[in-house]
Parts: sequence; structure tokens; C-alpha cells
Amino acid sequence: MASAGPPPGMGPIMVLNSKTQRTHGRQAQIANIAAARAVADIIRSTLGPRSMLKMLLDPMGGIVITNDGNCILREVDVSHPTAKSMIELSRAQDEEVGDGTTSVIILAGEMLINAEPFVRSNVHPTVIVRGYNYALQEALTICEKLATTVDIHDADRMKALVQSCIGTKFSSRWNDIMIDMALKAVITVARETPTMSGTSGCVNDVYSQKMEVDIKRYAKVEKIPGGEIADCAVLSGVMFNKDVTHSKMRRRIENPRILLLDSPLEYKKGESQTNVEITDEEDWNTLLKMEEEYVENMCMEIIAFKPDIVITEKGVSDLAQHYFAKANITAFRRLRKTDNNRVARATGATIVSRTDEIRESDIGTGCGLFEMRKIGEEYFAFFEECKDPKACTIILRGGSKDVLNEIERNLTDAMLVVRNVVFDPRLLPGGGATEMAVSVGLRKAGLKLEGVQQGPFLAVGEAMEVIPRTLSENCGVSVIRTVTQLRAKHAAACEEAEKERGEGAFPKCNWGIDGTTGKLVDMEEFGIWEPFSVKIQTIKTAVESACMILRIDDIVFGSKKKGY
Repeated sequence: MASAGPPPGMGPIMVLNSKTQRTHGRQAQIANIAAARAVADIIRSTLGPRSMLKMLLDPMGGIVITNDGNCILREVDVSHPTAKSMIELSRAQDEEVGDGTTSVIILAGEMLINAEPFVRSNVHPTVIVRGYNYALQEALTICEKLATTVDIHDADRMKALVQSCIGTKFSSRWNDIMIDMALKAVITVARETPTMSGTSGCVNDVYSQKMEVDIKRYAKVEKIPGGEIADCAVLSGVMFNKDVTHSKMRRRIENPRILLLDSPLEYKKGESQTNVEITDEEDWNTLLKMEEEYVENMCMEIIAFKPDIVITEKGVSDLAQHYFAKANITAFRRLRKTDNNRVARATGATIVSRTDEIRESDIGTGCGLFEMRKIGEEYFAFFEECKDPKACTIILRGGSKDVLNEIERNLTDAMLVVRNVVFDPRLLPGGGATEMAVSVGLRKAGLKLEGVQQGPFLAVGEAMEVIPRTLSENCGVSVIRTVTQLRAKHAAACEEAEKERGEGAFPKCNWGIDGTTGKLVDMEEFGIWEPFSVKIQTIKTAVESACMILRIDDIVFGSKKKGY
């Protein structure tokens, strides 16, 4: 008789594959916190005006030199799953608001570091998460009270705002040029969209519905190595890297009439292989004549509207070039769709798909000057002095490709900051002032809480101090002394407000750290402001991601192979 084997539950039962690694419980949470700390430590030194640069080498031997948090983490190859999710935060922050990519990682890392003592003391992660969510709501309320509204047409205030974004970047030596370029580009591209006013109760919602700012599509950055950074400019129009199709065509036209096409100006070729059988020699001539007549008809339909410039996204045959040159029309061929859209928006032209459908209203007359210019070895077509261009080209000049790439990243951040203020014209003080105000406010509110949630609630307040602490650390001043003095300033302002206006009064204390010298300054006088939307997004993302990572209690490496 065969033996029945051990009773169920007695021997080890292997559910997972033997090659699978599994970390669970408190061990998994502590490993996650360690990974988040490691990611935050990578970019901690890149915060503030005294930030350091990182040099990253990719597998192909290319070099990236930057202090942009998102760019650094995008290039770093990590294996830990929690570290990967932290890196996603910075990407999401960059896509959503364009700034605060370094702050969000440092803040999320600090939230998790402050949660470690609770995890080790066997406090349940759900309790920690609940405390963190209470603190997030309180922090957002404090930011709402601290915010001030700005007029987006106030040039000095807007310049000070962009300064706080660009001042921490590599291009800060050419701040004035960069700031003017960012402001001009965004205000050029911004346009009001017709919406029903008063549809929403919130003023800012209606305001944001009215404005459309599409930087990605209509503010093109052209990087041309050579020259110097002082030569950078924002055109009141567009330019693209193309030469005219025929050497006899005009290269400078004032107030040109521009026609944009989406169709080829050559004889139609068969979609697939086409065979034509000809029995008579005359038939061949007839065939060629039909092709020529077809192209001639198209050209005549265009010439009838007397345009000065014809631009098409497809090809232009030699015969069409000949007719255009005779009619004194300048032609460009194979222009990218995105460039054609920009030209259409800048000059007021409409892109036409068929030559027999052209109308007078499709001709663009908004351009003041067309000119071909040679920069280096390349020819560029400039469409300038447009009356009301809702698209623009930003020309960047500099010594090398690396410098240009870094300046482009900085300029994109600055333009996104201006865009955010156009959408939501509220500001918060920079230089760690907002974080310290939130920290002091949370510490005060936490004293009213009871029970086990008080600890995690106060931990968020402590974590907010990481921004002023890192700023002073990167300046090389005494961290403990600076942060203590700043904390004392905010606490004193709280007490003073309570004496004057009674219990629960909120002080508007704008004291923060000057990121260059490390001294305490009033941010209102110093003029360092940050957009409300950026700061709110940073705090929300940091707390929510910390909550998500804390709730992970099992990590399994080595999932199923495909096909099994």
C-alpha cells in the first residue's frame, strides 16, 4: 500500500516559483523608504540658485550636463520599482506645470523618511496615510490664505516671477534676455477662446477657460550653434530652415501675400505600380502633354490669386517652379505640417488642400516682411513683423549643442511658469517661505488633534522644512541656525496675528531664505514669487505619492514569463 504522505498543512507549501524573490510586511516598507531616500539624495544638491550640475553619460557615449531634476532622473537607469515610481513623479510634475520637478522628489522623499519611525514602531500604514491626508488638506488651506493675486500685464511683477524659476538654472547669467524671451513668447502665443462667461462660480475657472496657451505647437525653439547667447531672440513671426526652390525667385518681399497648400504641385503618381501600354508614338507625346497641362492648370489656378509666396507640404515639380518663377512667385516645398500650421497662425492664411478650392480669404496678408537669410552654412526663411502673430519662433544661439540644449530646457520651464500664471494669476512667496509657513501652521493645527494621527500629521509639517533646509545647505551657511531663525520669524508672526485679531488668525509672513547668500529676507521686498499652481501641485503630488508607497506591503520580483 502506498504511503499517504504528510497531512495537509504540515510540510512547506510552495505557492510561488522558487526563483521568485518576495519582500513583504515591514521589511518591504523600509526597503521602499530607503529607495525613495536614495532618489531624493541624487538631486538634493540641484535645488536653488547655488545648485550643482550633474554630468550624465548615456550608453552611446552622449553627455548631458544639467541641473533640471526631471532631466537628471530621466537619464538615470534604476532597478528598484519604488525608485522608478518616484522618477515618474518628476515627469508628471514637468508635464503638468513645468517647474518644481526637483522640489517634488525631495519633498516626497522627506515625507517617507519621516514616516520611517512610525513604521518601525508598528503604527499601521493606514493610520499614517490618514494623518498625511489630513495634513495635506490643512496645507492646501494655508496656501490659499497665503496666496496673492497678480495682474499678468504687470511686466515688473511677471519678470520677478520668472526670475525665481530661471535664477536656479544654468542660464541665470543671461537672466534678463531669458525672462524677456519667455514673457514675449507666452504673451504672443496666448489667445482668448470664446466661452460663455459666468458659467462657473470660481473666477479663476472662467479666466482659465478664456485663455489658450499652446507653447508646444506654436512656440518653436530653433537651436543654431554659433554666435553668442546675447543674439537669442523671439521673432514677431516665424522662421524655418528651408531655401527657395528656384534660384531666380525673390528672396525679400515686403507685405507678401502668402498661400499655404497641403497638396503636391506635380503630376499625380499612381498609388501602386501602374503599367501603361502605348501602341502609337503619338500617344506617348499625348500622355506627356496631359501631364504638363495638369500641372499648368494647377499653377494657373494659383497664379490667378496673385500670391507672392506659395508654400506646400508636398513636392513642387520643375515645370511648376518654371511657371512660378515666370510669375515672380517664391515657392517652398516639403515643409513640415507643424511649421505650416505656425505660418498659417502667424500670417492669417488658411491651409488649402486643393488648388481649385482657393478663395481670396485663404490668402495670408498678416506678414510684414519675408526675407531669406544665411546663418552659418544654412539658409533660413524669416516671416517677420506680423500684425498679430499667435505663433512665434524662438532663436537660440550659443557656443555648443550642450549649452543650447540646457538653455532650451531652462527656457521651456520659464515659459511654462508664465503659462501657469496666465491660467491662474495667484502667487506664493518663494525661497522656502511658503513651506515654512505651512510647517508652522501644521505644527499649530496638530496640537488640537488627539490620538495616534497626531504624529503623522506633525511629521508632514517637519517634512515641509526640507526645502528651506536644502536651500541653506546648498548655500554653505549654518543649516541649523538659519532654519531655526526662519522658524522663529514665522512663529512670532503667528503669535502677533493672534494677539491682534484673536484665536485662529492667519499671519501673512513672507520671510524666506535668499538662495544666493543664505540670509533671511522678506520675499515681498526681495521679489521672489512662485506660481500658486506649481506649489500646490508639488505638495499634492509629494503627499499622495508618499501615501501610495507607504501602503505597499509586498514586493514580488520575477513575475510570469510571457507565453506561459
